[in-house]
Amino acid sequence: MTESRTVVVERDLPHPAAKVWRALTQPHLMAEWLMKNDFAPQVGHRFNLRGDWGGVLDCEVLTLEPERKMSYSWDFNHEDPAYSLKSVVTFTLEPTESGTHLRMEQAGFRPDQKQAYGGAHAGWKQFLENLDQLLAKD
Repeated sequence: MTESRTVVVERDLPHPAAKVWRALTQPHLMAEWLMKNDFAPQVGHRFNLRGDWGGVLDCEVLTLEPERKMSYSWDFNHEDPAYSLKSVVTFTLEPTESGTHLRMEQAGFRPDQKQAYGGAHAGWKQFLENLDQLLAKD
């Protein structure tokens, strides 16, 4: 079995789980904090995330527990296999006294993918900062 690494980013958000869940699962809101997409909150739904950098991620919804947990595949196919990535992103929401604890983990980085791993760690911190700003608008 091949060893893999996981990026984990956690945030305490001063918003109820229902509001956070909407931002994680409604395509027009996802486009504001993550990427342009054709997401639908249905297990088995295949969708794309389209980055401003021109890349396209092939994804599929794997699990869906409304207002609690969601995971989807996050696959980037590149002409150079060293840059290709097959991973799974999981969001877990836990109600807190002041709102919601959000945990994001992206699993599946090979040990030789140090640059992708580091980029994902920085990228997810920025994505979740964008999410926090979007949630604060209402």
